[in-house]
Amino acid sequence: YKERFKAEFCQLSIRYSGLKVMLKKWDTGTLEFEPTCPRSTYNMQIKAMEDYLAVLEARAVMEGIELQA
Repeated sequence: YKERFKAEFCQLSIRYSGLKVMLKKWDTGTLEFEPTCPRSTYNMQIKAMEDYLAVLEARAVMEGIELQA
């Protein structure tokens, strides 16, 4: 389960970083496409991802799982 846990954390970290880059480009007017969802939807998503990462990091400490993000 520890390897699956690490993989889940790693995959979420990659997706979080990608979304963060997209939102920065959106804010600076350099996004190469027109999003179909409103910005508020992306704001909810990035917040949920941040919260989920925090939970996984806390669990990793409690369960003695070393993460490389």
